[in-house]
Amino acid sequence: MIIQVFGSGCPTCKKLFDLTNKAIAELNLNTSVEYITDIQKIIDLGVMSSPVLAINNKPIIVGFVPDLEKIKTAITNNL
Repeated sequence: MIIQVFGSGCPTCKKLFDLTNKAIAELNLNTSVEYITDIQKIIDLGVMSSPVLAINNKPIIVGFVPDLEKIKTAITNNL
C-alpha cells in the first residue's frame, strides 16, 4: 500500500500529512506516508487543488483537511 500526501508545503498540507500519520498509527497499519511537494506530480494525478491524500496513486481527499476520524474512514474504505 502506498499512502501519499501531495501539497505545496504550506501549513494546511503539513496538517494533512501529520493527521494522516496519526491515522496510520491509530489504525496499526504497517506503512508510511510519503509527503510530496512536486507540483508536477499533483498535476499528473489529475487534480488542481491541494492538499491531496492518495492511496495507491488514487486521490481520495482533495482540497481540504478533514478531521482525524474522516481520514481514518477514508483510508479504511480504500485499503
